[in-house]
Amino acid sequence: MKPGNILILVGAAIVILGAILRFAPWLVSWFGRLPGDIRIETESTRVFIPITSMILAGIALTLLINVAGRLRR
Repeated sequence: MKPGNILILVGAAIVILGAILRFAPWLVSWFGRLPGDIRIETESTRVFIPITSMILAGIALTLLINVAGRLRR
C-alpha cells in the first residue's frame, strides 16, 4: 500500500472517531471509568491514572496493527 493511501485511511479514521465523539459521546463514555482506573480527588488536587483503560487501548491498537500488517502481505 502506498504512503498516500495510508494517510487517507488514517485521516478517514480520525474523522470517523471525531464524529463519534461529537455526535455520539455515549458510545465511549465508559472509557476512563473502568475498574482499575485510579482517580484521586482532594480539595485542591485531581489525579487521574487510567491504567485499565490504557491497557485496553494498547491491546486494541496492537490487534489493529497486526491485522493491518497481515492484510498488507
